[in-house]
Amino acid sequence: MPLTQSVTLITGATLVVSGDGRYFSKDAIQMGREVLDSPSRFGAGNSYHLHSVTLNIVLEDKSTSCCQNSLLLFFNSTTFIIITKMAAGNGVRRIWVGQNGLLSTPAVSAAIRERVGLDGSKATGAFILTASHNPGGPNEDFGIKYNMENGGPAPEGITDKIYENTKTIKEYLTADLPDVDITAIGVTSFCGPEGYFDVEVFDPASDYVKLMKSIFDFESIQKLLSSPKFTFCYDALHGVAGAYAKRIFVEELGAQESSLLNCVPKEDFGGGHPDPNLTYAKELVARMGLGKSNSEVEPPEFGAAADGDADRNMILGKRFFVTPSDSVAIIAANAVEAIPYFSAGLKGVARSMPTSAALDVVAKNLNLKFFEVPTGWKFFGNLMDAGLCSVCGEESFGTGSDHIREKDGIWAVLAWLSILAYKNIENLDGGKLVTVEDIVRNHWAAYGRHYYTRYDYENVDAGAAKELMACLVKLQSSLAEVNEIISGIKSDVSKVVHADEFEYKDPVDGSISKHQGIRYLFEDGSRLIFRLSGTGSEGATIRLYIEQYEKDPSKIGRDSQDALAPLVAVALGLSKMEEFTGRSAPTVIT
Repeated sequence: MPLTQSVTLITGATLVVSGDGRYFSKDAIQMGREVLDSPSRFGAGNSYHLHSVTLNIVLEDKSTSCCQNSLLLFFNSTTFIIITKMAAGNGVRRIWVGQNGLLSTPAVSAAIRERVGLDGSKATGAFILTASHNPGGPNEDFGIKYNMENGGPAPEGITDKIYENTKTIKEYLTADLPDVDITAIGVTSFCGPEGYFDVEVFDPASDYVKLMKSIFDFESIQKLLSSPKFTFCYDALHGVAGAYAKRIFVEELGAQESSLLNCVPKEDFGGGHPDPNLTYAKELVARMGLGKSNSEVEPPEFGAAADGDADRNMILGKRFFVTPSDSVAIIAANAVEAIPYFSAGLKGVARSMPTSAALDVVAKNLNLKFFEVPTGWKFFGNLMDAGLCSVCGEESFGTGSDHIREKDGIWAVLAWLSILAYKNIENLDGGKLVTVEDIVRNHWAAYGRHYYTRYDYENVDAGAAKELMACLVKLQSSLAEVNEIISGIKSDVSKVVHADEFEYKDPVDGSISKHQGIRYLFEDGSRLIFRLSGTGSEGATIRLYIEQYEKDPSKIGRDSQDALAPLVAVALGLSKMEEFTGRSAPTVIT
């Protein structure tokens, strides 16, 4: 079919930098989330603006080579059509899209790195259209993210250029194309003045499943799942993970289909909030025996949940919650023995700054390289590209390894199932099953316990949130004043010995990231962290992280809320949280 190129003047450019929520703000773009808000709020024409500035930057130095490569798209019907037409207009040679438009963020990263097209082509990068772990639908969040040739989020050098281009762009290139049927696997070709342009639809699961089978021992996991002693439950929260769950857990590993919850992907996530935590994964939490009401039904031994784009995960045992910070530490501590991919050893480990220091202790004991980075997966990607990091994680339910350059929720579930299979290799035919809770408590006994919680105050007035953070920074100039305030709140809490705004110098490229969170570090190893988050489209989210390390084996079994209560009181009093926000309680406690 012939292509006709057209040029149209851009209007409404200021909307992209209006700061109306993360999808138009510079801060969100800096976080590697090149996004715009819902077309229903601002008009579908704005989609052209952001796609154009991104394509202009991405193709800036690749006008020739890009025509021989591909872009991957995570589907949204309207935006897919827009990007397809603009890609053709900008000289892109071909587009790959998952059948029915479904690709998880981890699968996109894997496809960039691993997939070879029918003609031998490799991907240049990807637009991922995702609501991430936020609500989706006509009046909810919608986002666009660009990933690079290494499979990871665009670095600041690219996102800075995208932002600057939004100030000056006056036109965009597009092509007149008919709609493409993405329900059928195959290639649709068009012919025009720039040469051939193809849209290739492929099976979204095959490449990803192949990668997972190269990492894990599926046979040992299958034995675990087939044991009458072991029961399993997985909740996709109506996100894209549902497109992979049946294929991997049921067809490949032999789990019962009844063990899958909410595994039909829906554009609005079934009206729910696809964030895998104890607040929003209510059905799974109840099934695992952690709900408010007691059930006579015996909970499964293992449960897990995913977020909307399947890069986050939550791990649960029977009536037992595994914190994300403990999860990555336990995976790292057991990876070499339990996961074939790591049998030769770990190159190093890394965590985001707000994540608890449980991984630090594992790294020290196992003599591993360790890195503490700002929040944002691109920082892990730099370390992985340099061969410095094998396993990494963040407290916000993200865990992953160097098999791709994104966090990977299903990978984390398979890692836990691998550890359970390894620990129970002699127990499936007889003997007591080693449970999720057993593994966690044994880990605490060996490495100590990091009592940890996160308070999220969502959709707080942005001005009030900034005032609160500014007040905390000002307080840091006098630790004597800080400790006087603390002693007035709780006299038995340790003294603050250091306070700062976290700053990171990347050991790979030397780049410096400033203002990454406000830290109060205590003499006994406790920490209070305050951050503003840009992952919602309305107001601001204040995240408060509270951590206390306990090495005494006689004290590692305390209730987490009881153990952390004094520090919680200190954090709320020191920050004047209620005074600034008007909130007497957080939106979510993790």
